[in-house]
Amino acid sequence: MDWNLEGKRINGLYMGLFPYSGLVTESRVKYGGSVQHTVKVDDPFKVYGAVRDTVLVGVGEVNRILYDGE
Repeated sequence: MDWNLEGKRINGLYMGLFPYSGLVTESRVKYGGSVQHTVKVDDPFKVYGAVRDTVLVGVGEVNRILYDGE
């Protein structure tokens, strides 16, 4: 699997607790070599009282690529 998921639709568990699905708007390699994806979620949800419409997820928080955009 390619590390760059920009333009792809994914789903997963944010922080291991909150299910999400959405469009990856940015993928980047962080200092130290881990990959982080910025995801515009389809349905905003509350995380400890704050509404999230965008989340930052790591590779371990991605379950599946729903649409690869190609």
